[in-house]
Amino acid sequence: MALKEELTQKLGGKTLQEAENTEIYQALLQLTKERLQAVPAITGDRKLYYVSAEFLIGKLLSNNLINLGMYDEVRAVLAEAGKKLSDLEELEPEPSLGNGGLGRLAACYLDSVATLGLSGDGVGLNYHFGLFEQYFKDHKQAERPNPWIKPEGWLQKTGVSFEVPFRDFTLRSVMYDIDVAGYDNGKNKLHLFDIEAPDEAMVKDGIDFDKTDIPHNLTLFLYPDDSDRAGRLLRVYQQYFMVSNAAQLILKELAGKGYAMRDLAKHAVIQINDTHPSMIIPELIRLMMKDGISMEEAISIVTQTCAYTNHTILAEALEKWPVDYLEEAVPQLMPIIRELDRRVREKYGDPKLSIIDDGNLVHMAHMDIHYGFSVNGVAALHTEILKSSELKVFHDIYPEKFNNKTNGITFRRWLMHCNPALSALITELIGSGWKKDAGELEKLLAFRDDETVLNRLLEIKQNNKHALKEYLEASEQISIDETSIYDIQIKRLHEYKRQQMNALYIIWKYRQIKAGNKPKRPLTLLFGAKAAPAYIIAKDIIHLILCLQDMIAKDPEVSPWLRIVMVENYNVTKAEKLIPACDISEQISLASKEASGTGNMKFMLNGAVTLGTMDGANVEIHDLVGEENIYIFGKSSEEVIALYEKQAYHPGDFYPADPEIAGLVDFIISPEMMRLGDPENLARLYKDMTHKDWFMALLDLKSYIAEKEKALGEYEDRTAWARKMLVNIAKAGFFSSDRAIDQYNKDIWHLK
Repeated sequence: MALKEELTQKLGGKTLQEAENTEIYQALLQLTKERLQAVPAITGDRKLYYVSAEFLIGKLLSNNLINLGMYDEVRAVLAEAGKKLSDLEELEPEPSLGNGGLGRLAACYLDSVATLGLSGDGVGLNYHFGLFEQYFKDHKQAERPNPWIKPEGWLQKTGVSFEVPFRDFTLRSVMYDIDVAGYDNGKNKLHLFDIEAPDEAMVKDGIDFDKTDIPHNLTLFLYPDDSDRAGRLLRVYQQYFMVSNAAQLILKELAGKGYAMRDLAKHAVIQINDTHPSMIIPELIRLMMKDGISMEEAISIVTQTCAYTNHTILAEALEKWPVDYLEEAVPQLMPIIRELDRRVREKYGDPKLSIIDDGNLVHMAHMDIHYGFSVNGVAALHTEILKSSELKVFHDIYPEKFNNKTNGITFRRWLMHCNPALSALITELIGSGWKKDAGELEKLLAFRDDETVLNRLLEIKQNNKHALKEYLEASEQISIDETSIYDIQIKRLHEYKRQQMNALYIIWKYRQIKAGNKPKRPLTLLFGAKAAPAYIIAKDIIHLILCLQDMIAKDPEVSPWLRIVMVENYNVTKAEKLIPACDISEQISLASKEASGTGNMKFMLNGAVTLGTMDGANVEIHDLVGEENIYIFGKSSEEVIALYEKQAYHPGDFYPADPEIAGLVDFIISPEMMRLGDPENLARLYKDMTHKDWFMALLDLKSYIAEKEKALGEYEDRTAWARKMLVNIAKAGFFSSDRAIDQYNKDIWHLK
């Protein structure tokens, strides 16, 4: 039956023209789920279990249509009836299962594992409200629950459940599955575990709830506020619930295939995505010992089964849990963790290598490194810093375990879905092979001097800018100038990502315009970011940006030339609108602090030009596109690391020694800002930047301003800029998640 007839049948005989969009969405959802059911499961003698606290999968309808090979046909059938697939996509709730790059990467990797025909499932938790829904009130971030689970959605109840023991009670889990179809291939699963009796009604005011009622709150929120002991303990409960379910599922599937528990390492590999799932190591050992395997043998088996991905060099992000927290929540693991620590101390003697330190903190990353067979970083620079600095003592004893796997993104979602016009042009120019082999994008270099192609690139970019303008007007009642340069910084709000430095540039530009120095072309700076509820300075930075947004919008002298927009509740859906419209991609983290980044890859794929430091994957982008197709500023990672080691950076060296920098920072507490904003928030941020500035925004500020101004000036040579766009698109193929997964498999997983 033709697709049009199938949809009409599911609409109860209504034509597509007659049906409401909500009816068509439900019919299309049902049809897509049926097609997914028919896709064969990928099987193999050896299977990957990708365990992660986050899976930022985004809306799934269009992604599934692409991977099922239905996307173009569905769009055409709807267009024939005067309907837009994009309008139907707006009706789909976005799953709140992740926060930032960690979760988006996990989602990309599941897609590519299935696309390459490898047997591998994701394992995580079924958060009811995700991180939170962000909204702005009085120029500040506020939070409320973000419910997304609907009866007609993608979750499938499986009937699988396990008993998870804690010290004072036992919880029974409920496992839900989401199908993960590969592109033109079979399917795997994302397994999401929930508790039996989650109580959504306990969330009363914003995102506050009783953090002590674990049997009813455990799966309500991703990363519950950990500013108090109850919140931190809840995270321990969540992590153990996740890994105990994962471990029991892995052993159940192993037994179901007729394999002995002792053969786990032959038939399964577990990728520990960051430190949140680290307790799977002692949990697997516990379960094996319960089944009669000696501790010695269990440790050996688990060490051959588990691999660890490190996503950060920030000390605070490498989780360390107090022993008394683990004793309170999961005392059954502590004898095992103590034994694992004893063996390390006995063998090496260096306290830097211990799992339990002298302050009675359990270092999860240390446990992963000692009792796993692989440790990988996520960009070339990041891995080198781990080996030579942050984890050097471990690299010295386990050099064979360390390897690099530069992050990747799913091109099909981040080009075919969110930028169909560019996708169509690429296919017209070089054929469709790039959809499976992103390296073929290099063929575009043959057109770098073809003015017709370059002009078409500019036209597509302009249409995307117009579409973003219309989207923001409809969704946020914000108007922007589509002829302006779109400069975009969208990522988690953290001081190391340095949104505060971008805000200081805004102040600089504002003062320039007030002084009569009008730019050649208007400039629109767009931000998207959520701050963790307990991260006070991050919220203060959001407050500063929102105050600047309001102040500039109300200034008739400046607003025609400069516009600031902070989009509300930034998520995957909004990224899909922002990224294709971007001219300048802001990747300005302090060198040595961003492990990789994946937004930088999505932007370059869509023809944006990077403005950034030599940090994370920016280094590899720079090497690929060349000096003339990227804008680099700031101190090197080596210089920054040396400053930290010698404690040689002090913001007082720049403020008030440099009058220009002092003027920009002082503006934060200027009368016009104090009238508009909250004096407490602004004064606290001002004090932090003048006395601490831990991520050295003032150090790189003048270099940043100069390089951004250079980029804005060179934008005016439209042909030369279009050539930069083309080179970035052509060189983006290296950052395919298919390439990354192929490397993981060849070097770590060895799946058939």
